[in-house]
Amino acid sequence: MLTADDKKLIQQVWEKVFSHQDDLGAEALERMFITYPQTKTYFPHFDLHHGSDQIRSHGKKVVSALGNAVKSLDNLSQALSELSNLHAYNLRVDPIHFALQLLSQCFQVVLAVHLGNDYSPEVHAAFDKFLSAVAAVLAEKYR
Repeated sequence: MLTADDKKLIQQVWEKVFSHQDDLGAEALERMFITYPQTKTYFPHFDLHHGSDQIRSHGKKVVSALGNAVKSLDNLSQALSELSNLHAYNLRVDPIHFALQLLSQCFQVVLAVHLGNDYSPEVHAAFDKFLSAVAAVLAEKYR
C-alpha cells in the first residue's frame, strides 16, 4: 500500500515531528475533542481542559505509537500488535466507534499547521495512506 516514496516522505517528516511529539499529540487530541465532541465519551475519566496532564500524556502515547509504526513501515501488524490487543481485548473499544479516523484527520491538520510548506500534497497523501493503514491494523483483532 505504501510506496517507497511514501515511506521516505513519512520518515523525513517524522524526524521533524519526533522532537515535538508531546505538543503535537496533545494538540491533535484537543482538536478532536473540539471538532468531534462525541469522542469525549471514550474518555470519561479524562480532564478534557486545554493543556491537561491527561491529554498531554495520552497525546504523547498516541504519537509514540505512531513513531513505532513509522520505524516499522514494512511490518505495521507486528509493530502495532500490542496496541491492537489492548484496544480489542482490554479496553474493548468497538471498532465502529474507534475514533482513530477522526484523530487521524486532526493529526494531519496539526501537521499541516506546524510544518507549513513541508507538509506538501505528496506528504499529505503519504500520511493519509499511512494513518489509514494504522487504523486497519488496529481493527484487525476484531475480525
